[in-house]
Amino acid sequence: MTIGVGIIGASVGGWAAISHVPALKALPDYELRAISTSRRASADLAAKEFDVPAAFDDPAGLIAHPGVDLVVVSVKVPHHHALISAALAAGKMVYSEWPLGAGTDEAADLAARAEAAGVRTVIGLQGGFLPVIRHTRDLVADGYVGRVLGTTLVGSGMSWSPVTDRAHAYLYDAANGVTLLTVSALHALEAVNEVLGELAGVSANLVTSFTQAQVADEGSTIPVTVADQVSLTGAFRSGAALSLYYRGGFSRGDNFRWEINGTDGDLVLTAPGVNGNLQTLDLRLQGGRGDDRALADIALPGSRFDPVPRDLPAMAQGVAQVYARFGRDLREGTHTVPGFDHALRRHRFVDAVERASRTGTAQTLPPA
Repeated sequence: MTIGVGIIGASVGGWAAISHVPALKALPDYELRAISTSRRASADLAAKEFDVPAAFDDPAGLIAHPGVDLVVVSVKVPHHHALISAALAAGKMVYSEWPLGAGTDEAADLAARAEAAGVRTVIGLQGGFLPVIRHTRDLVADGYVGRVLGTTLVGSGMSWSPVTDRAHAYLYDAANGVTLLTVSALHALEAVNEVLGELAGVSANLVTSFTQAQVADEGSTIPVTVADQVSLTGAFRSGAALSLYYRGGFSRGDNFRWEINGTDGDLVLTAPGVNGNLQTLDLRLQGGRGDDRALADIALPGSRFDPVPRDLPAMAQGVAQVYARFGRDLREGTHTVPGFDHALRRHRFVDAVERASRTGTAQTLPPA
C-alpha cells in the first residue's frame, strides 16, 4: 500500500525541501501528494518544483486532503501544537520534527492526543538511523572496542552565536523551545544512546555567555534567554562515562568529533566543515584496536543503506531511513521508529538537564 504524504512547511530551499522531499521520492512506499506553505505564491512554486499535485496556503486544506495519510509537520516549533492537534483530530498519522513541542507540557498533551486518536506517530530524531551510526552500534556490540570505558563528543551548533539574522532570531528565545540543548545536543545524544544505551544519570552546565545578540540584517539587537554553551556529563547504565559539549556558533578547529574508547580499541567519528549537527552530517568512521598504532578508515557495506539509495545526500539519508523503517513498521505491525511517547521521554530528559544545571545536582534518570 502506498502511503500518501502531505508536508506542512515545504517551501523551496527550506529543511523539508532538502530532506523530506528527496527522501520520499527515493522510496516506493510513499507518494508526496500535497504541500502547504504560508503563502500562495510559495505553495505554487513548491508544488511545481517538487511535482506535487496539491498545494495549499492553509494547512487545514492539506490535513483534510483525502489522499494524505501521513501529515509531516516541518515548521517552527511554536506552531507544532496547533497543527499536530488538528492532524490528530482528523485521524491522520503525524511525523513531527523534533522538538515535538515548545516544552514538556505541550509534548505531553500531544502524546496523549496521539494515544487517544489511536494513530501512529513519528518524531524526527533521525540521527540514530544513519547507516554509519547503526554500523558503529554493531561494532561496539560485537566487541570492537572491548568493554566501553567512556565516550566524548564535541560539536558546534552553527546558530546561537552573538550575531544572527531575523530569520533565525527566534532561536534565541527560550520560550520557543528551539535551543542549542534541545536541537544540536539532543540530536547528537540520540545517536549516542543508539550506540551506547541510555544514561543512568546526568550532570549539566548550561551557560548563557552573552545577554544580547545582533540581528545583522536589521542593525538591531535582541535579548538572549538560551544557553550558548552546553556541557553534559554522566554515566550510562553499563557504567561507561559520557562527556558531551556543544558550543554555539562554530570553532576554527573541529566542529564535530566523537570518540568511543574501550579496553581493546577506539572508534572515532568526524566530519569536516563548520556544521556540527550530527543528524545532517556525512560522518567519517575510523577505528583502531589491539596492536594498531593509529586509526584507519572503516568502510560501510552497501547493505547498511538498503532500501535507501546510498548516494542520497547526508541531510536526507537519515530522514529516508526513518521513512523506510516506518513503512516496514506499518506493513509488519512493528514499532521500531520512535513516536510521540519517545519524544515525551526526551523532553523530560531536557527538563532533567536544565534542573541539573540550575541546582548543581546530578539527576538520576528513569529507565527508558
